[in-house]
Amino acid sequence: MQISREAVLSQANKVCKNTLMETLEIEFVDFGEDFVTARMPVNSRVYQPDGVLHGGATVALAESVGSFAAHIFLNLNEVFVRGIEISANHLKSVKEGYVYAKATFIHRGRTTQLLQIRITDDNDNLISICKLTTIALPKK
Repeated sequence: MQISREAVLSQANKVCKNTLMETLEIEFVDFGEDFVTARMPVNSRVYQPDGVLHGGATVALAESVGSFAAHIFLNLNEVFVRGIEISANHLKSVKEGYVYAKATFIHRGRTTQLLQIRITDDNDNLISICKLTTIALPKK
């Protein structure tokens, strides 16, 4: 039985209640065979003191979407997933609107996974580029 795209996105957003993702208003908005996309509003909740998007909020968005990608593309009946390293290069500032994080796999191994997460603004300008390494560990 195949689960609908809407059902997967609804479930993903539902499990974000009472978490950092809810605090930052991160919402999963799309996924396909090899990607997951989430968005986050740029507002005072995610500003640094001078009124632009905080790099830490950007990294939280990147890790959220990358970890979710690892979760939906691995067999969670057998393993659990944890992020083990993330890096980010911030290229442009944003003051308003939304930022979108699209996670795609560079490597999808049984034990480790490497994802690239591109953060863009409402006009598809590249804001940040991130890489996330996750590990899948066996459930005992």
